[in-house]
Amino acid sequence: MLKVLKSRSGKGYIDAVVVVLAVMMVLALVVRVAPVFVAKQQLDTFAAELCRTAEIAGRVGNETTARANRLKDETSLDPAISWSKTGDIQLNEEFTVTLSNTVNIGLFGDFSSFPITLIAKATGVSEVYHK
Repeated sequence: MLKVLKSRSGKGYIDAVVVVLAVMMVLALVVRVAPVFVAKQQLDTFAAELCRTAEIAGRVGNETTARANRLKDETSLDPAISWSKTGDIQLNEEFTVTLSNTVNIGLFGDFSSFPITLIAKATGVSEVYHK
């Protein structure tokens, strides 16, 4: 490859231009796709923190709603949140929180943009005994 780039013939310059163009296209693809992976990581963390809040509080209620609102402000995500149980959760009862968020992945603006639904689940066990 280096020999072709150092060549003085005209075809070496064409090959170099094609290689540079291909590298730029790959970089553009990475720049457009990377935010989806960041959003998925944030959504997983969002679910884990909500789950931990419900474990400590022993219920799905005001504490989890307040925590969800703070996390929405911090991450600028607005996922749909669903719980397997609501209200008080007895000691050692298992529950699951599921978050879903739609992210647009567009390679060339709105022309080839399409939505991807990201889903994050976290399962926890209540740490509170309710009499």
